[in-house]
Amino acid sequence: MQAILPPGWPRPKGYSNGIIAEGKMFFLAGVIGWNEQEEFTSDDLVDQFRQALINIRGILEAGGCGPQHITRMTWFVTDMAGYRERLAEFGAIYKDIIGRNFPVMACIGVSALVERRAKIEIEVTAMIP
Repeated sequence: MQAILPPGWPRPKGYSNGIIAEGKMFFLAGVIGWNEQEEFTSDDLVDQFRQALINIRGILEAGGCGPQHITRMTWFVTDMAGYRERLAEFGAIYKDIIGRNFPVMACIGVSALVERRAKIEIEVTAMIP
């Protein structure tokens, strides 16, 4: 994969502006922060984020790849103010579970998700070389 940075643009923090990749595309459905039994163990946004990333890593591994193959992530968050207030926690958890791979990303504030207790849902696209 090749991250794209237009000349003269500052390097984005925690994501890439664009990525060029070749390989087999792997699409993950919206992943939320419940455990493998589809049970929430916390209603805290950061806890659910951590579990969602663990779930994403597990799905990727089941498909024969890992977090380093992620090219795109779209985050849907029900509490944007809470997200902004805890950015440092999100960053530390992200680096711990996903590593130093910074795909193209979008974070969208939403009023609710299908699962009533869900605070965050993340869609992922990965490229298996």
